[in-house]
Amino acid sequence: MHQLVYISTLRPDVSLQDLTNILHASMRNNEPDGITGLLVRGGNRFLQALEGPTEAVLRTFERIQKDPRHFGCVVLTSRSVAQRAFGDWSMAFEDYSRRDGTLQDLVTKLLTHVTDVGVRAEFESFAERHSAAA
Repeated sequence: MHQLVYISTLRPDVSLQDLTNILHASMRNNEPDGITGLLVRGGNRFLQALEGPTEAVLRTFERIQKDPRHFGCVVLTSRSVAQRAFGDWSMAFEDYSRRDGTLQDLVTKLLTHVTDVGVRAEFESFAERHSAAA
């Protein structure tokens, strides 16, 4: 099992419909490939964790990097893991810009059942940085 976490920046001209299309395509593509994960948007930044069979995760990330709707993909972690952090989430997505409360509150709620300390740290740090910049 492989896990890859990356951050990227959304292009300014990307619409809410584009984001919905990204989510639906992810769900459709990830399930047959055995990929699970979490995608969080905070402002113009995405943080995503992908997990599944190594070849499938790397192939998916390669496709993601070519998507013109975002840029500046930076891999934060890429490692082998013994088990999935996100269970059967084909691709959970949360858009902080469409919610009340703080991004930190949202991330804490999403990670309630995630026991992987490294993944928790990546998402909590993302939420903290985004909140400080807001």
